[in-house]
Amino acid sequence: MAATAIAAKKGEDITIMDLSALLVVTDIFLLASGTSGRHVKTLVEDAEEALRALDRKPLRREGTDHGKWVLLDYGDVVIHVFDKETRAYYELERLWADAPRIEFSVSPSAVDA
Repeated sequence: MAATAIAAKKGEDITIMDLSALLVVTDIFLLASGTSGRHVKTLVEDAEEALRALDRKPLRREGTDHGKWVLLDYGDVVIHVFDKETRAYYELERLWADAPRIEFSVSPSAVDA
């Protein structure tokens, strides 16, 4: 749901990684990029709204003030939304290169909604 919400607002480079075999603190990392600080904040707001519809609330939110890297921690899922420069700097995909990727594709009707 969060990935679909992010895609609907033109979030870029959406990656979902299965960390369940590598970490005990979470199962899934969802990573996405926005084109600006405002775009990052919008992506985060829409992801939160989509998960709120499923009665999910983040345990922790970080980075919402600056919009360079926002983290939403739902326990089993951690959502990272970056601006492009910050994502390239931290390279979480490289750091967690051993984590399997979960296929994600969004239907055109979901993005148009």
